[in-house]
Amino acid sequence: MTTLLDSASGVIAPSPALPAPPVFEDPADERLLRKRELAAAFRLFGRFGFSEGVAGHITARDPEHPDRFWVNPFGMSFNQIKVSDLILVDHTGAVVEGDKPVNRAAFAIHSEVHKARPDVIAAAHAHSLHGKAFASLGIPLDPITQDAAIFYEDQGLYAEFGGVASSVEGGRRIAKAVGETKAAILQNHGLITVGHSVGEAAWWFITMERSCQAQLLAMAAGTPKLIEPEIARTVRDEIGNHFAGWFSFRPLWDQITEGRPDLFD
Repeated sequence: MTTLLDSASGVIAPSPALPAPPVFEDPADERLLRKRELAAAFRLFGRFGFSEGVAGHITARDPEHPDRFWVNPFGMSFNQIKVSDLILVDHTGAVVEGDKPVNRAAFAIHSEVHKARPDVIAAAHAHSLHGKAFASLGIPLDPITQDAAIFYEDQGLYAEFGGVASSVEGGRRIAKAVGETKAAILQNHGLITVGHSVGEAAWWFITMERSCQAQLLAMAAGTPKLIEPEIARTVRDEIGNHFAGWFSFRPLWDQITEGRPDLFD
């Protein structure tokens, strides 16, 4: 077990004083936690105003069946989603568990991302205001703040827009843009983030949306100063690793689960 802040590397990592992502022997227990974190993430996205009509989806890979993922039902408000509302979809688009419809774009995008990245547990995509405004520029986030440096050399750019991403081929191109990174900016569309846990993927989306807002504000005011590449990489490695993403989500998890315990129903 390493310390919270290793003096040599500066990497934020688990310590005896901090919680760590749980390890499960029973996939049923792991499935329940992933579904609970998924429902909590939707409530948070709703609270942050990331919803846009019926657009937006977050997925969590099933721990027992890696070719299936849990996702929100099509047309349901983020602010009302509960664990019992989540549906299980396989990589052919069939609903394996649940009686609600699946968003075609959710299947097209997330099935291809999950196929391309076996390491990814969760993926998040929404039409958040500042994310889609920034995406219209067709440029990557610059390392102008500590938070934005999380994505330095660790973000993709899908520099085209071919309409609603409801085709498997469209989803495949988005998955290619994500590549081996934690996120991608989808030109004229919005943001997508991935993680080794639901909390990590959700946190990357939340902080990326805010970083888009910060860069838009800075560009409107003048010419932002960039963090030096070597420093940006160090910051990314310190606070942009898998544990840091998972741990950064914990305060939001505590807040939403205490205030909205009905999401566990």
